[in-house]
Amino acid sequence: MPFDYSLDFRTVDFRQHPELYRVGKGEQGVLLVQPYKGEILPHWRFRTPEVAQESGEKIYGLFEAYLKAHDFVGADMARKFLQMGFTRARRYANHRGGKKYDGPVPDDKKGQSGAHGREELPRTPEDPAKAAAAAIFKQLWDKAKQHPEYVRQRAEFEARYGK
Repeated sequence: MPFDYSLDFRTVDFRQHPELYRVGKGEQGVLLVQPYKGEILPHWRFRTPEVAQESGEKIYGLFEAYLKAHDFVGADMARKFLQMGFTRARRYANHRGGKKYDGPVPDDKKGQSGAHGREELPRTPEDPAKAAAAAIFKQLWDKAKQHPEYVRQRAEFEARYGK
């Protein structure tokens, strides 16, 4: 089942209503799903490799805590923040200032990933610090995706509520 962007994300507590959550593709919903966004976002940073390491370790710790509490939605959101750490750091490594596409995100596409018909801007010379930060998040994201308990809880969640 696709990620449901029609929900009222300002009022839904996904800890209380996990049945409304959808894993979706990639990072879908990472900046929408509460209370997890509020719990994880304050720790998400990638400015330097050192900051990325501290951030990634903190988010991975939250990931493990959510798994231990059998809170799959929280674990999946932490996994998405690790993924977003990788993708955003890579974006900044490739595009000085982080702006990848020409023009604003269309109003009806805000909160959703993608070009939405916009042209990609030319890449700048790679920023080695951002590339290193991306590598840190990539390693932790891969570790999270393959974590045996995450794999088990994801299969259980999808069997119960759908993909």
